[in-house]
Amino acid sequence: MLPELYTIRSARPADLAALPAIERAAAALFQTTSYPEMADAPLASSELHLDQDYIWVVVDANNAPIGFAIVHVLKESVHLHELDVHPKYARQGLGRRLIATIAEWARNRGACALTLTTFADIAWNGPYYTRLGFRTLEVSTLNREQLAIRQDETNIGLPMAQRICMQLDL
Repeated sequence: MLPELYTIRSARPADLAALPAIERAAAALFQTTSYPEMADAPLASSELHLDQDYIWVVVDANNAPIGFAIVHVLKESVHLHELDVHPKYARQGLGRRLIATIAEWARNRGACALTLTTFADIAWNGPYYTRLGFRTLEVSTLNREQLAIRQDETNIGLPMAQRICMQLDL
């Protein structure tokens, strides 16, 4: 259960400035993986617009963001574009609660699935999402939007050999 000192809510304009530091701190964990270059990858949170992006934040008792999720609405699903919790607050179920909040929101919008792309071989990526009920989709089964997401990831230089698309059926 989410500790009472943390709340999940929609992001507000004042929250946006805090998100890049959270994302960079979370990305630093990649330094000890097969993908150390990911620690310095471009930040998804650096150019957000609340009128175009769906963003949730986990805030502490002082209403300061400590984690966030960015979601894009696709034609056939809702796509979790980015999810980060500051490592100082890791292993408290905050990421899981963010995903549950987004899944409920997506269901209420009539979405049948929540999708994401991630690394298959990083413990807090593919295996983590599998524990939460996501399943890996074969590349041959991806729809146009999912293929476009993979192409975008290729274009920005993500190492694609172990990148997977996953889906949580809603």
